[in-house]
Amino acid sequence: MRETPEELNKLQSLLGTSLSGSTAHLRSIVEGRTITAAQLTGVLTGMCTLALSTVTAKGEPRISGADGHFLHGRWHFGTARNAAKARHLAARPAASVAHLRGEDLGVFTHGTVEELNPEDAETTADWQELLAYLKDFYGDDAFDWNREVVYYRLNPHWMTVYAPDLDKLIGT
Repeated sequence: MRETPEELNKLQSLLGTSLSGSTAHLRSIVEGRTITAAQLTGVLTGMCTLALSTVTAKGEPRISGADGHFLHGRWHFGTARNAAKARHLAARPAASVAHLRGEDLGVFTHGTVEELNPEDAETTADWQELLAYLKDFYGDDAFDWNREVVYYRLNPHWMTVYAPDLDKLIGT
């Protein structure tokens, strides 16, 4: 868990407002079957496979997979600079991601991506911290980190979690 108390509070607030503003149908499924921000950050460790949804220039939805890392209360993911999803996100940064573990966990997030390591501009202030984490996870020489891959942070405006049995998630 890398979240500060402030980041956990912000995430908890987002989870609460997202669920309370959701449809009655979604609330009937999730209420009483969710977990706190602190519990969520304890469950979402390492690499989590994401289903990433983007939109084409024609407004058509596209879904693809991405390696997701939940750090500081937000999803971080990357792709090849020449991938279709990179072109979609450059032109239309709104995105949705879902992380599912069978019937035990569903994390659904909508937001706007922020490019962390643009090829022809300054990186974000926290890129070096994320890069160190990624190199530790994937290896120093896994990619040409400056040219081959682009990384994003999904700044969420809505997130909800379905987790009916925390004990199953933490393996007790």
